[in-house]
Amino acid sequence: MRENGREYIPHYAVALVCLLAVAGTTAFVAWIMKDVVDGIFNERRYDLIALICGSIAAAFILRGLATYGQAVMLAKIGNNLVARYQRRLFAHLMRLGVDFFADHRSGQLAARINENVSGIRDLLAMTVTSIARDAVQLVALVIVMIIQDPLLSLVAFLIGPPLIYTVNRLMRRLRRVTRESVEINSHLIGAMQEAVQGITIVKAFTMESQLSEKLSRLIADAEHRANKIARVSERTTPIAEILAGFAVAGVIAYAGYRAAFEQEPPGAVFSFITAMLLAYDPARRLARIQVNMERSLVNARMIYEILDIQPLQKDKADAAEVEIAHGDIRFDHVTFGYQPGHPVLQDVTFNAAAGRTTAIVGASGAGKTTIISLLQRFYDVWGGSISIDGQDIAKVTKSSLRRSIAYVSQQPYLFEGTIRENIRYGRPDASDAEIEAAAAQAHADAFITGLPHGYDTLVGENGMSLSGGQRQRLSIARAIVRNAPILLLDEATSALDNESEARVQQALETVMQGRTTIVVAHRLSTVVNANHIVVLDDGRLIEEGSHAALMRNRHGVYYRFNQMQGAKNLELVRDVADEPETRGGRKAAGGPS
Repeated sequence: MRENGREYIPHYAVALVCLLAVAGTTAFVAWIMKDVVDGIFNERRYDLIALICGSIAAAFILRGLATYGQAVMLAKIGNNLVARYQRRLFAHLMRLGVDFFADHRSGQLAARINENVSGIRDLLAMTVTSIARDAVQLVALVIVMIIQDPLLSLVAFLIGPPLIYTVNRLMRRLRRVTRESVEINSHLIGAMQEAVQGITIVKAFTMESQLSEKLSRLIADAEHRANKIARVSERTTPIAEILAGFAVAGVIAYAGYRAAFEQEPPGAVFSFITAMLLAYDPARRLARIQVNMERSLVNARMIYEILDIQPLQKDKADAAEVEIAHGDIRFDHVTFGYQPGHPVLQDVTFNAAAGRTTAIVGASGAGKTTIISLLQRFYDVWGGSISIDGQDIAKVTKSSLRRSIAYVSQQPYLFEGTIRENIRYGRPDASDAEIEAAAAQAHADAFITGLPHGYDTLVGENGMSLSGGQRQRLSIARAIVRNAPILLLDEATSALDNESEARVQQALETVMQGRTTIVVAHRLSTVVNANHIVVLDDGRLIEEGSHAALMRNRHGVYYRFNQMQGAKNLELVRDVADEPETRGGRKAAGGPS
């Protein structure tokens, strides 16, 4: 209410007027029943028929219009609240670091947000309707009941205390079950999303039955929790109905006794019973409001649990925009790990000279990609520092740092939309001509123009309509159009065939000119022309130098890597040479070897 109430004061004012009109007309219908029974039927005042019927019709017309108005207004407020929190949540998620997303599955996170964001809308809507409509309507009808017969009113009010006691008993259990239900549903929707995204792996490994069984168990758990919520939350209904039944029966019995033995006119009793029956619905809704609000509060709390998460990486209060004149990068005694007590990099020191290409080489798990992540401040170092042109990147704003870097990841990712839009993500103000020039440099223009809609072709979910090599070339084009002084290539050509790799390597060599480039690669053939090579082993820098200098050390790790890859390539050549000649894709029968 504190965060959103002021924004909707005019809207809530309109809704409140409508809700008060609904409450007032409902009470009026109960009150006028005395005049209907006593005036028209008992006293035979037929001159009152037109007046009474006209007032009743007017009351129902006003009630219908007011009901429509409050429903539309509250729906408008609720929909705006959902949109507001969706924007707020997404903006907050974008501020969180990579570490948060490493610990949370994307499918479950999206499901949790979608399921819980409606809780805040329902919470505010229920607060307004319960106060302005149900509470006011109940008070107005109770006033009518007291005016008509104070003693009968006392009998009707006896159902209140046991109903309130019952509702309070249900709250704690409902809170726990609702939270469990939300968690299970998020797991279910997340599992469904992952199964769809990984459908090629599912089909390739014939995992259909396994995943179906897993999802079936999750669905059964979700169904069980939903049934449990229904059983707990609906227990107020039979209790309220039973208590109301006894109250109505008692009122009618007492009224009948008075009519039979005390000759009381029936108008007041009819008016009282009408008011009591009309009061039952708002009373029942108010009895359930705590149940429903508790469910919405669970959703709202889970949303605020996300909003209350503070980014581990924050810009310092005095953080300045990074200013890159040359692009000289320095790692100075850097130590870092993803989990406490398990360092991935240990005391790593090297220099990536401005305008030159530095290659990072090492076995899998040596820490190569971690260097790329640290340079972009996806994580903060444990010890040491990273600087660009003498500026410690921990003391500059992350946004200015990342705007100065073009990045091609090991696994190219394309977003929903067209090819042109995906390349433009590199630089939003890039012109169509610049986008097409970048695609041509990345050797992607040929296959793009061959597509049915060219640059306006939709790429599908994560570019599933394109091959791995095509997706990688679009990723490279996105980095080219960024036109940043620093270029990071994390296995940028790993998804390409030899011919495409050679063409893209030529394009990258053109792009690298005048830029500080850091290349991470397993294949040494992609780094032999680097100005400087850094060799990592188990998180430590063990060698560095040019290709020629490193190859002179025949006992070094780099030399061993080079020899191993050379042996593998030679073995592959021998296997091809030893393969019998073929005709039409089959081995030839007979003939010289």
